[in-house]
Amino acid sequence: MKILILNGSPRPDGNTVAMAKAFAKGAAESGHDVELISVCQKNIAGCLACEYCHTRAEGRCVQQDDMQQIYPLLEQAEMIVLASPVYYHSFTGQLQCAINRIYALDKPKNLKKAALILSSGSDDVYGGAIYEYENSFLKYLHLENMGIFTSYGKQNKSAEKLEQLYQCGKNLK
Repeated sequence: MKILILNGSPRPDGNTVAMAKAFAKGAAESGHDVELISVCQKNIAGCLACEYCHTRAEGRCVQQDDMQQIYPLLEQAEMIVLASPVYYHSFTGQLQCAINRIYALDKPKNLKKAALILSSGSDDVYGGAIYEYENSFLKYLHLENMGIFTSYGKQNKSAEKLEQLYQCGKNLK
């Protein structure tokens, strides 16, 4: 299975990327093709709501930024994993821009599954991100939920949490 992980953490060695890498390692060891993209290292602007993608370009965005590198990966992916630290009860702005730009594709044709990885400094702050994940990805795109993984405080980068994510990736069917 082709898996695309969109990492929304601006910290290259932070908690979120550690969890995403653990998931990716398990999935790769089970033979899955995994691509982990750090969207914070990309130049991705927000959606302009110009409708160019749906009125004149059949799924191509008018903006020529780094999202153009991600669109082919989205079209090939059978699973998407959103990974983000929680900023003010939701995804980071950088990940939100990438998520909003998926609109150009409407519904990526091969996507069947999704998972969510969230980290934070405190518990009970995940509501906004989980709401968007459940409604925009699971319900709207009709994706199978492969798990919602949250971590806060001392759980971040703990051996137990990293093992849980590794095993989830390893056991994907």
